[in-house]
This record gives sequence, C-alpha cells and structure tokens, in this order.
Amino acid sequence: MSTIALAFDLGGTELRGALVERSGDVIARVSEPTMAGAGSDAVIGRIIALANKLLDDHPQAKVMGIGACAPGPLDPKAGIVIGPPTLSGWHNVPMIDILGRQFGLPVRLENDANAAALGEWRFGAGRGTESLVFVTVSTGIGGGVIADGHIYHGRRGLAAEIGHMTITGEGERCFCGNVGCFEAVASGTALGRQATRLTAPGDGSAMRRLSRDGDVSARHVVEAARAGDASARALVEAEARWLGIGFTNLLHLYSPDLIVMGGGLSNGFDLLAPGIRATIDERAMAAYRDVPMVRAELGDRAGLVGAASLILWEGEPGTALAMVQNEATKASNRA
Repeated sequence: MSTIALAFDLGGTELRGALVERSGDVIARVSEPTMAGAGSDAVIGRIIALANKLLDDHPQAKVMGIGACAPGPLDPKAGIVIGPPTLSGWHNVPMIDILGRQFGLPVRLENDANAAALGEWRFGAGRGTESLVFVTVSTGIGGGVIADGHIYHGRRGLAAEIGHMTITGEGERCFCGNVGCFEAVASGTALGRQATRLTAPGDGSAMRRLSRDGDVSARHVVEAARAGDASARALVEAEARWLGIGFTNLLHLYSPDLIVMGGGLSNGFDLLAPGIRATIDERAMAAYRDVPMVRAELGDRAGLVGAASLILWEGEPGTALAMVQNEATKASNRA
C-alpha cells in the first residue's frame, strides 16, 4: 500500500475520518455524529477510536502522520483549538500534543475552511492556479485563501474569517454579536430563515410542501426554485446578490486567480451563478471582473484531503506550478 495519512475533519455536526493517499484518493472513510455538546475530552476520545478502527482495518497501511482540521478560531502553529462557537467546552485545547502523544506520529492542525481550500487547490477545482479564495456557504459562511501557493494564515492563523465581514448595516444579529455579517445575511441558514418567514404551514406553497410544513431550509428553496416556483426564485435572486457583494469584497481584498464556492448551497450554484456574476460586474472594479468563479469539486472530501496533504505534501515546493512540474517529472521518470 502506498504512503498515506490519517485525516480528520471535525465539524459541528459530523466527525469524519479517512485514510488518504498522496494522490488525494480516499481509500477508507468513517464518520459519526460529532457530539458537539459533549466537550473536548469526549470528542477527542472518538477521534482516537475512529483512528484505531481505520488502522486496525488496514494493518498494512504505511501511515506517515495525522492531518486534522477543525472550526476556528484555532492556532495551527501552536496546534491549539482556541474556542470554536460550534463546539461546547473547547477552550485552548492542545490537539496536536494530545494526538501526537497517543499515536507517536507527526500531527498537523488546520482551520477547516483552510484545509478545504488546500484540498480544492491541490486536487479539485483549483488545480494549476497560484491563488484562490474558497468560500463555503452552508450553515454559516467560511473561507480559506491560498496565496502564491500557500495558505494565508495571518496572525495566529486567524485570517480569512470571511463570514464576519460586515456587508450591511441592517438585518439580524449574527451569533458573533454583530449586525450585518456576511453569514448573517447570505448563509444557507439565513436563506432558510427568510423562506420560513415568507411562508406558513399549510399555505400550499412549494417550499412548505417540500419541507412537509416544517421550517424551510436552503435546500428546499433551491429545489422549489429549480422547479420554477416564483417565490423561491425571488429568494435565490436575493441570495445571489448578497453573495455577489461578499465575493466582490473578496476579489478586492485578495485578487485571486479563482473563487471556488463549496458548502451545501453550492448545490444551487447553477441558479446562483448568474446573479452573483451580475453583481460582481456591477460592483467590482474593472480589473477584477474577469476572475472565474466555479463550484467546488471535492464535496465533503475537501477538508479530509486538504488535512492529509499537510502531512503528505509537507516540504514540497510551494507554488502550484512547481507542484505540477514536480509530478510531471516523476511521471516522466517512471515512464
């Protein structure tokens, strides 16, 4: 079996583990609910149990280390999960030290959006670029930036918390306490909340029928819009405009080669993209308008693959071009 890494993606609702090859291929995968309210000791105990299961099921695996990603804020250099709001009881948890002592392997830790950005850059929609901004639009909005072939970390690894850009002075208060955050107005949660307000149980609307008269989710809005429902289409148009405003800010801030959109709402990318592009064309300075915007390719594997690459690609040349040339040289030598 080829050289592989153990990878873990610690989400607010799901804990995923995998064995990942240097090619980015996932050769084994496990998952279970995160138990987000149970505290760090319980969750790390489950990470250890899943790791042992993967290793027991693949005894011939040559595991080089463990790559893990988790919600921010976290400090990737110190290996500390500082205090993610989606996980109860996590305060300055030394995750690298705990896992390193348990398994005697090198461990790397990264913000989950950064890891997903790295996965898409190395193996997904961003292959061959020098820079990209990855935006995940789901329960909240997260982001990761690859600049000149490296994750842009900023101070203590806290850069690119794009969901908390202020893009309006109005709207509902964000969980962070502010009004007007990008994720408060443009996340999948915000879209579902808006649709729930505009409809009522038993009103016969397409969105309520899809939700079986419960709260409407972003997925129901997209499904109804795809089926031609006028109210759902209006909500999608409004959502696309908010995303376009946020994406315009990201273009001006980072000037990437590419914007990659992932997360649950990317399932409606084909419906959202025209409105996002129209808003960018309206609001961005001319030099930024030609940057492509694409849907992510790796789905929920992006964080796992990116986390594994922290181990498997450590010490490789930093730029995407150098990486591609390196792999081409190896292929030529094998031939």
